[in-house]
Amino acid sequence: MKIVAHRGYWLDASEKNTPAAFERALAGGFGIETDLRDAGRGVVIAHDMPAGGEMPLDAFLALCARYPAGRPLALNIKADGLQAPVAAALAAHGTADAFVFDMAVPDALGYLQHGLPAYTRSSEYETVPAFLERAAGVWLDAFHGEWYQPAQIAAWLEQGKAVCIVSPELHRRPHLELWRRLRDAGLHRQPALSLCTDFPQAAKDFFRDQD
Repeated sequence: MKIVAHRGYWLDASEKNTPAAFERALAGGFGIETDLRDAGRGVVIAHDMPAGGEMPLDAFLALCARYPAGRPLALNIKADGLQAPVAAALAAHGTADAFVFDMAVPDALGYLQHGLPAYTRSSEYETVPAFLERAAGVWLDAFHGEWYQPAQIAAWLEQGKAVCIVSPELHRRPHLELWRRLRDAGLHRQPALSLCTDFPQAAKDFFRDQD
């Protein structure tokens, strides 16, 4: 299982989606989840509406290219119509291990048309994931509690779909119960499974100790 650092490996909330958090994640061998929006005529790293001074996508990908291990890069698309510049940036930097997710369905189809790996979503509100057959993977979320069973994750993996699980602390819930369920089911040994977490080093230590 790959560990994906949610908005980078930040030590203080002020570091989220900053170069320092990204470099710390990459140096630690972790993947990164981050947010993309448009600002002016470019694509920048921003969870909320850009206020100016955000890191350009090109600079983020250039940083990631210096650390080829520990991926994937999970690109959370926060605005419509970014397919062409995102595809161009990924091609320019030779980034082959990124995927996009969280777009509206019509926007997602545009990423598929550009040949980019796109994950569909599954949650308690999206129990039948859209465009699953064409998706490279499943972004598995749980807003109010872990509604899914390990068997569902295993079934997607058996279908050849990658799966990235949103760890409960991203929704301000305790995380260890889910981590134990994943470990007890042996899912942490699946290379196509990822865990998106605010605690990347703790997750690495937890699952490594169980091998």
